[in-house]
Amino acid sequence: MKKSLKILTMIAIATLFSCGGGDRKKEAETGYGKKAPVKKEAASERIELSNKGVGPIKSVTLETEVNQDMAAHGKEVYAKMCTACHKADKKFIGPAPTGILKRRTPEWVMNMILNPEQMVKEDPLAKDLLLEFNGAPMANQHLTEEEARAVLEYFRTLK
Repeated sequence: MKKSLKILTMIAIATLFSCGGGDRKKEAETGYGKKAPVKKEAASERIELSNKGVGPIKSVTLETEVNQDMAAHGKEVYAKMCTACHKADKKFIGPAPTGILKRRTPEWVMNMILNPEQMVKEDPLAKDLLLEFNGAPMANQHLTEEEARAVLEYFRTLK
């Protein structure tokens, strides 16, 4: 009987110590009395329309109407050079270009296409995108400015 009483006492003491912290532990688990964590907006969804990026492109003028010939050429370049990592309408290895000009300046887009290494080193948004996409840097495809501009024009057709 004494042995059983000792065992029960040891179990009771062990139970009390293992549950230590009482109400404080419940508060921490439920978040009672604490602010909910703020969900950080994904870099690919962030809108930054003043950042022109780092690189050779300082100014881009977009006509009101899409240049269909240039966009067709841009679609060909995109299909050949970009689809290994980008899908037009969904995240893949890299972000989707659909609606990109609602979130980025044309200069930023072209500088990212033409100068991805320096952009990732010096541009805060490009750095955040690198983190969001698991450290997969954008490969420099060595496009000409004309090819990059055509790809940009193609992006204008994506809805």
